[in-house]
Amino acid sequence: MDKFYHSVRLDAELCKGCINCIKRCPTEAIRVRGGKAQINSKFCIDCGECIRVCPHHAKHAVYDKLEAMKQYQYTVALPAPTLYSQFNNLDDVNIVLNALLLMGFDDVFEVSAAAEMVSEATREYLESHRESLPVISTACPSVVRLIRVRFPNLIPHMLPLNPPVEVAAALAAKHAVEKTGLPRNQIGIFFISPCPSKVTYAKAPLGTEKSQVDRVLAIKDVYPKLLSRMKAVRDDCQDIGKAGKIGISWGRSGGEASGLFTENYLAADGIENVIRVLEDLEDQKFTNLKFVELNACPGGCVGGVLTVENPYVAEVKLNRLRKYLPVTRSHVEEEGQQVIPWTTGVQYEPVFRLGNTMMESFSRLNQVERLCKKLPGLDCGSCGAPTCKALAEDIVRGEAVETDCVYNLRENLHKLSEEVAVLAGDLSGRDRNGSGEETVKLLKDYIQRISEEMAVLDNREDEEE
Repeated sequence: MDKFYHSVRLDAELCKGCINCIKRCPTEAIRVRGGKAQINSKFCIDCGECIRVCPHHAKHAVYDKLEAMKQYQYTVALPAPTLYSQFNNLDDVNIVLNALLLMGFDDVFEVSAAAEMVSEATREYLESHRESLPVISTACPSVVRLIRVRFPNLIPHMLPLNPPVEVAAALAAKHAVEKTGLPRNQIGIFFISPCPSKVTYAKAPLGTEKSQVDRVLAIKDVYPKLLSRMKAVRDDCQDIGKAGKIGISWGRSGGEASGLFTENYLAADGIENVIRVLEDLEDQKFTNLKFVELNACPGGCVGGVLTVENPYVAEVKLNRLRKYLPVTRSHVEEEGQQVIPWTTGVQYEPVFRLGNTMMESFSRLNQVERLCKKLPGLDCGSCGAPTCKALAEDIVRGEAVETDCVYNLRENLHKLSEEVAVLAGDLSGRDRNGSGEETVKLLKDYIQRISEEMAVLDNREDEEE
């Protein structure tokens, strides 16, 4: 599988070439060229921010449809804790779990139960690896990918434990094989996800060679199917829930950290805030921190773009649901100890470097600095890049030209116009002396250059319209 697989895709037919996405992309992975947005797969971390802000719905997430359940003889649903926060007046998670069985799933394994196991393993890791403090959570795939491409010095601080969804998938698959006797390829493990980031994780995971998640469904697709079935199970509801307060809390920002029983933690949500925290971590601005929980979506997983409820309302619903649960109900057993640790490491991917060698990168960096001084510094986005610095880097990489900057283009036109005016006056004097042929030729050359510059400007304005 391509290490830069992405679940966030662009529909060029719907794209209008506006600059909403390029201004909000945290890794500057999007450019507008030829009147359409383009996503650089090496820069993208699948945070879904472009999906959230695109007014034309030109960005979308690729995930599996419910019909995929028919491809397996035995199916297991892995509901994310966020799923519980989508429903009004829910006081028992068993209602949702039983409704999933009525939907056609043969079994259910709560991701929140696996989250309690990961919390327990994390507490042990913090005690035995004090040299790695502060430890950064690896539960959000977008954050892991962001660190991999932009913050290489922080890779040793990443928590080398699989996220709850992977732990749940591995245990669910093992139990299903033992229970049914079916081969693994006839058992489908379906994760019900709040965001595209976890779709990407299932296809191209970091920290493990291959994910045990076979399919990923969107909460917004499962939600309407569950509503009617939840009414049907209220009178005959089996007690199959295995998660407590700690596991359910993982659905919101700060929930993972709250299960570590320490006050020396930091929790941040929203990709822009996450980047600010990572920059401060890299600069060693924090002291006495043990754990750093980071979520790319605002509010945590409840803010994923594949959900249906307002993230702040969903957070309140999760907090209300926690009242009816014990602190924890799932613990790490022998089988859990085998599937929780990472089996592979995470390697730095220098996708933002300007050259293939250090000397080439330094040389190009000098070029970028010189270009930045020539550019207006307005970061208007009219060139199709999010900032003037990004445009300068594109120019150095050979992916753009200086005339992509509308302000520079207009300035060039003004200079040419002034030069033409001077030449016209000179031509008038030379004609009176009978020697204006050379000036006429120069004048024609300037007119040609102006025509070319005007054509570029006209094309740019047409693209913006």
